[in-house]
Amino acid sequence: MMWLIIPFIILFIFYVLLLLFYRRSWQQMPLVEAEEKYQPETTISVIVPARNEEKNIASCLFSILEQSYPPHLFEVIVVDDQSEDNTAKIVQRLLNMYANLSCIRLTIEDNVTVAYKKKALETGIKKAKGKLIVTTDADCIVPEKWLKTIAAYYEHKKAVFIAAPVVIAPAKGFVKLFQSLDFLTLQGITGASVFTGFHSMCNGANLAYEKKVFEEVEGFDGIDAIASGDDMLLMHKIYKKHPQAVVYLKSKEAIVTTQPVESWKAFFNQRIRWASKAGKYDDKRIFGVLLLVYLFNLFFLVILVACFFIPALWWYLISFFLLKILYELLFLVPVAGFFEKERLLWWFPLMEPLHIVYTIIAGLLGSITKYEWKGRKVK
Repeated sequence: MMWLIIPFIILFIFYVLLLLFYRRSWQQMPLVEAEEKYQPETTISVIVPARNEEKNIASCLFSILEQSYPPHLFEVIVVDDQSEDNTAKIVQRLLNMYANLSCIRLTIEDNVTVAYKKKALETGIKKAKGKLIVTTDADCIVPEKWLKTIAAYYEHKKAVFIAAPVVIAPAKGFVKLFQSLDFLTLQGITGASVFTGFHSMCNGANLAYEKKVFEEVEGFDGIDAIASGDDMLLMHKIYKKHPQAVVYLKSKEAIVTTQPVESWKAFFNQRIRWASKAGKYDDKRIFGVLLLVYLFNLFFLVILVACFFIPALWWYLISFFLLKILYELLFLVPVAGFFEKERLLWWFPLMEPLHIVYTIIAGLLGSITKYEWKGRKVK
């Protein structure tokens, strides 16, 4: 029995230390507030890759185009990635309303790659006139002071890459509730890890980086054979060149809201896509973290199976399960406070068994199976 318990205890200790480190780092990170007297100077190009987003694209663009940032200092470039719905038509209607909006439509000949989103971003960046590239997704809504907050922080920190917060939009349903909680965890880890330089992590729905630095690291060259990773893999390329200039913007005025997926199938498909780039990380620091988290969760399944043959293990399993919930909540409380999502934490214990199962499944399938992305099958 001890040959199972001892490695479980060792993994648990390292896991708890990791959570306590993340919690402390998140709390030490200063909260950035919008500077009311700030006079914008930076020119910005917002790149919005879009495919089959007719339900979301108008709301997304209105939230960006109606920013408090001076219109003459920013442009919005929508890159339509061969949409099969009315996405492009909706954008075309808005072109007459906003002089700083443009649309690029990719063709099949333009995108002969599995890295569809990278190609869309790369195309938009080539056309961009701004000094600072800001990216978000077509199903996102941004706050009014989003660009102003990013630009002020960029100028103040002399940063070349900024990761910023993302939250799931409020929605009813168990799968959407689970996504919101899972996303809070990922955002807390993102902020803590970037702030301390512990490892690279970010979300493409809310990023900013200098165009000249994107060109300096040769964009997505070297990672363009990987379908996913337009955010984290690029981030680490830049981090290797400018480790002190990669930062996280902890500001409520910069929180981007993204839409949850509608079903468990879509959720697992999304997480498998995210997990698919795990083996491609040049950043060995995050690989170690992912391995620790995966093995720790996997051991719960192993111990559960063993309990049916060794009943004495039930006590260990239940005890470690409850302690896992306790320490994860300890980490999540300040993160949920920042995003004003404290009420979600009441659901956390109920979600814990599913979180363990999904971590194991997504981690395993991410490296061996195909997934669907915007109507395309990708391996």
